[in-house]
Amino acid sequence: MTLPVVLVHGIRVSGTMWDPVISQLNRPAIAVDLPGHGTRRAERFTMDAATRTVAAAIDRVGGSALVAGLSLGGYVGIATAGRFPRRVAGLVAIGCTASTAGMAWAYRAAAALAGRFPEYANLVSAYGFRRALPKPVADAVLAGGVACEVMPEVVAALTAHDHLGTLAAYPGPVWLVNGSRDPFRSDERAFLAACHNGRLIRLPRTGHVTTLADPARLAGLLEHAAAHLAADRSPGAARTGDPGATALP
Repeated sequence: MTLPVVLVHGIRVSGTMWDPVISQLNRPAIAVDLPGHGTRRAERFTMDAATRTVAAAIDRVGGSALVAGLSLGGYVGIATAGRFPRRVAGLVAIGCTASTAGMAWAYRAAAALAGRFPEYANLVSAYGFRRALPKPVADAVLAGGVACEVMPEVVAALTAHDHLGTLAAYPGPVWLVNGSRDPFRSDERAFLAACHNGRLIRLPRTGHVTTLADPARLAGLLEHAAAHLAADRSPGAARTGDPGATALP
């Protein structure tokens, strides 16, 4: 059976963000909308609700999946893997290796401003996506709407969560993927050290948002991870982790 992929979006956008990547995949894939975002914009965001959303999506595609997320989606993916390890066959966590506790004051200040003036923040966000990304990718990112009003709830949930402890509790393979210019890679070595079976992949000349600029490259990363999981599950396969490897498939 072909291993499916469940994709988790970044803060204030929605699952439509992943449409260009899904179109490049050679396997079943589903992108969720987290509470407070997209089709679930009216709901409150909590980490409990977010991880249950991802787990429910995994159940819909057969009960086991490769989970991949960018930014907020990566942190939620980590939390889901720790809470539901048997459902998460492997984890691709993109642009989410900064300690949220260490940057809590900055996160909270930015989120509070966005939450107070959401309409203006939505316009600024949309402008930033369109400046940073090719038009088809930006169109996909913005297709589900922008919900800056959810940012205070998201930041409160992220800064309260123990991401390193959660990673340490997850026994499965983890690919940590960061743009070389992404400020959210600041603690990538600590995150890698927390993994039981981790790999670190750096994308050259790439920032945080611009990770999305090349959907074919992201799809290739996901196919690479899924192929590794399939080989690792095959009869007689040698289960040899490659912790600390830095590579670009």
